[in-house]
Amino acid sequence: MVSTSGKAGRKRILAVDDAATILLRITDTLDKYYDVITVNSGMRALRYLERVKPDLILLDIRMTPKNGFDTLREIRDMKDRADIPVIMLTAMEDKDSVLEGIALGISDYILKPFAPNDLLSRIRRVLENEEQTHVQSGQNGEGTGI
Repeated sequence: MVSTSGKAGRKRILAVDDAATILLRITDTLDKYYDVITVNSGMRALRYLERVKPDLILLDIRMTPKNGFDTLREIRDMKDRADIPVIMLTAMEDKDSVLEGIALGISDYILKPFAPNDLLSRIRRVLENEEQTHVQSGQNGEGTGI
């Protein structure tokens, strides 16, 4: 069973990849700083997202039977989940894949194999940007009576 609550104050990251070695490497890289939940398919990711809203999703493209783009489209259609930042973590380096990810609103695109420090710094940047966006939107509506 997947835990639905993280350690106090730690951000929760959902890693979605059908390669167990990649999921292990992600966990080894991130679990000192984040609560990492791993699933090995887009279908399992969607089932997890029905119950829990992570702070960020790492998503592979090449998976079966549902690839990362199809999974992301469904995430973007989910009420209260569409705004989760997504980083594509994939071996697909063709321009069309990058452009499709951008069209689907990804926050970043990281190629495999990834350098642990690069992954950490990009996750931190995306989470900081997300936090800034929430702070700014909260301040902009305060005291306006709207």
